[in-house]
Amino acid sequence: MRAGKAFVFWPLVSLLVLADCTTKQVAAERLEPEHVPHEVIGDVVRFTLAYNPGASFSVSLGEHSRWILAALALGVLGVLMMQYRRAEPHDRTLALALALIVAGASGNLLDRLRSSRGVVDFIDIGIGDARFWTFNLADVAVFCGAILLANLLIRRDRDEALTTLPPASPT
Repeated sequence: MRAGKAFVFWPLVSLLVLADCTTKQVAAERLEPEHVPHEVIGDVVRFTLAYNPGASFSVSLGEHSRWILAALALGVLGVLMMQYRRAEPHDRTLALALALIVAGASGNLLDRLRSSRGVVDFIDIGIGDARFWTFNLADVAVFCGAILLANLLIRRDRDEALTTLPPASPT
């Protein structure tokens, strides 16, 4: 019997949350002080410690951002887990996409709950002053999972539309 969704989902979530928490801990310990870049691949890839108390791209929801974002993350995780439970037992692609998003959201949620300073970000990519936002492994997992999920849903909608088309009438 081929391995089902649980074989993909749970090990991947566990591994990614562990990797995310570990890299954030190492970054917080080794990259002090904040906002001082450490070159990894020249000026293109740097490790720069930053704490993000807001949402993605440092969007703030005011003085209660930490708890509002934690509650939103829990809600999103609940919805994602319902989607996982509803997925067919053999749907490993959907399980993969959901695992990436769940792991990333969980990693950032744990960070947010652990410290009032915010989520630890440290991956800093760009050239000179033209830089992307600083991010972490959880962010990468959420991004990749969202892209995979969107692609999967678009493809499934297209396939479903093709199978439900009425037969062409002869002319």
